[in-house]
Amino acid sequence: MNQEKVGILLANLGTPDAPTPAAVKRYLRQFLSDKRVVDTPRLLWWPLLRGVILPLRSSRVAKLYQSVWMDEGSPLLVYSRRQQVALAAQLPDVPVALGMSYGTPSLKSAVEELMSHHVDHIVVLPLYPQFSCSTVAAVWDELGRIFADYRSLPSISLIRDYADDESYINALVASVRESFAKHGEPDLLLLSYHGIPQRYANEGDDYPQRCRDTTRELLSALELPPEKVMMTYQSRFGREPWLMPYTDETLKMLPEKGIKHIQVMCPGFSADCLETLEEMAVQNREVFLEAGGTKYEYIPALNDDPAHIAMMMNLVQKYR
Repeated sequence: MNQEKVGILLANLGTPDAPTPAAVKRYLRQFLSDKRVVDTPRLLWWPLLRGVILPLRSSRVAKLYQSVWMDEGSPLLVYSRRQQVALAAQLPDVPVALGMSYGTPSLKSAVEELMSHHVDHIVVLPLYPQFSCSTVAAVWDELGRIFADYRSLPSISLIRDYADDESYINALVASVRESFAKHGEPDLLLLSYHGIPQRYANEGDDYPQRCRDTTRELLSALELPPEKVMMTYQSRFGREPWLMPYTDETLKMLPEKGIKHIQVMCPGFSADCLETLEEMAVQNREVFLEAGGTKYEYIPALNDDPAHIAMMMNLVQKYR
């Protein structure tokens, strides 16, 4: 019996191709057109998206991307490529492809790359530690659309998430301890997760529970008292209620409670990107300091840290 040939597909959200209004507009149009992200009825959403949101947001968001753009490109893509290369180096006989739900490289191009290696089984690892219908399910949807054009299909294994995976938690713990050693132990460790509309959770998305699972395991492993750790949600969009407490509103209130030194980690982001490098490391730092805080340090995402690559190996090796 022939041994099954396995390929690995790393998936993430995506990024504009350049920090320009035109490139950002293309990216936002694709991203905000996905019903998994915004489920407003299309007759209401299209005019608002095309007539108001894209014209107003594209230039502003492009300036933010310019502030974090790296020599090699967008941070999310740079770190995702490094993750792909590092994982592939650990799996010399297994093709590893990178695909984004929006922008390039696309999930379609990643599937085509793996199929060109004649794989029989694709292991899909969406690099979202906590499942959400707006992220992991969007990857699943796109894979279904891609394979609709294929006459023959490989086996597909989807790693739903890894919110409480031991190797993931251990990597986070090492990152926190390194920051504490460098900057001193703060009054509070703030864990800021990307938000989703509260309605999505009400309708069955277990994302907030998976965020709580990560927080619980990290708190236990760090052996910190509960009052030294807080979890919040960032990056809300639109007018309807999102998961609370909100990160920015929380930061405004902490100094008056005597919390003057904080360190912030974003455990839901596998790679640094606009939301971490600009929103969390810059904007929210200013919010905290202007409210009376004195010290604010952002703990980087795991990116291509060896412990993070080892975690990916642990997740995919059972399928080899």
